[in-house]
Amino acid sequence: MQTFRTRRARLATSALLALTLATTVAACGGDDGGTTADGKIKLTVATFNEFGYEELIEEYNAMQDEVVVEQKKAGTANEHQDNLYTKLAAGSGLSDIEAIEVDWWSALMEQSDAFVDLSDPDVEGRWLDWKSEAATTPEGQLIGYGTDIGPEGMCYRSDLFEKAGLPTDREEVASLFADWDTYFETGREFVDKVPGTAWYDSSGGTAQAMINQTEYSFEDEDNTVIAADNAEVKAVFDAVTGNVADGLTTGLTQWSEDWTASFQNDGFATMACPGWMLGVIEGNADGVEGWDIANVFPGGGGNWGGSYLTVPAQGDHPEEAKALAAWLTAPEQQIKAFEAKGTFPSQVDALDDPALTGSTNAFFNDAPTGEILAERAEAVPFIAHKGPKFADINTAFQQAIQRVDEGKETPDEAWESFLADVERLG
Repeated sequence: MQTFRTRRARLATSALLALTLATTVAACGGDDGGTTADGKIKLTVATFNEFGYEELIEEYNAMQDEVVVEQKKAGTANEHQDNLYTKLAAGSGLSDIEAIEVDWWSALMEQSDAFVDLSDPDVEGRWLDWKSEAATTPEGQLIGYGTDIGPEGMCYRSDLFEKAGLPTDREEVASLFADWDTYFETGREFVDKVPGTAWYDSSGGTAQAMINQTEYSFEDEDNTVIAADNAEVKAVFDAVTGNVADGLTTGLTQWSEDWTASFQNDGFATMACPGWMLGVIEGNADGVEGWDIANVFPGGGGNWGGSYLTVPAQGDHPEEAKALAAWLTAPEQQIKAFEAKGTFPSQVDALDDPALTGSTNAFFNDAPTGEILAERAEAVPFIAHKGPKFADINTAFQQAIQRVDEGKETPDEAWESFLADVERLG
């Protein structure tokens, strides 16, 4: 599960991660010894932010005679990640089930033997193909059960569209977002007609949405760094930085105070919207009318976010933990998590559940958000590969774009600075 702060979470540097995981010692047992005072099996589930598991764990405990489950919820993804890496290296102390954020996968996949193979005929076909494929090793081991995903639509201010003389109906608006070129061209028309309001919320956020549509951006499938020579990366950089002079961007960094304030002062008209972003917008734009969401994403599908449940091999009760992880990620339970916290399910059957497809969002003009996001999930072709150095390179990429936004460097200068950063990162 990812919420808005999670998107800013960064992996440890590749060198530190390699050093940390290289020191992994033999398994020494799971968290808290694995039993309660009265002899019951104790399972711990470590998560971060909001997975919607509180009531589910109460339900599971009520069903069990020999098992007691406790949730350990870190306040942020960073805290959870730090604990995960530290205890993975120590060979002991991890919970029986550990949640893993999607951006950490490629780095941890290199240590797949530290996790239990969760393959089971009973769960085959449970998830969207691209969700389960990302958690499957080259040898065919499934080391993570998918929880939520972040299928992306496009959110927009219908009132500002009307002011610019643009369509406001969702289906008509969708044609304006068919691909990135059309989206940017519409943005130039918009800013000409509505001076003082940008087309999208940030260059960095838009670039991230585009990078997430690139299967291999900064590293190839063998985790060899290709960022400097990848034409797709350069195309994203050129497109986004080329829009700065045309006024399409606010020039703000996502999650900054000024970015948050821009929701209240007509700062921008559109933004890429994974399902979890709806709550961010509603919170930041409280009292602002006009927000809507279109069932489209430029150039096809895109996913931003999502998590998995893993069973560390160092645990005392791997079979019981596997059974719990399977139950928590079953379609029925994921619908309950969706209803509790809005976590958008990755299970095929859940995407057809009336509780999801029939859900609407009053803040977004009563948009059928469940149906829209379910269709957006079906449009996602893959989860972008993010290897051990992705976070550091992506930070350099984002910083280069921001320097153009702030007028500190020209696009050409910023690209050269980015290349120097990539070389320095190795």
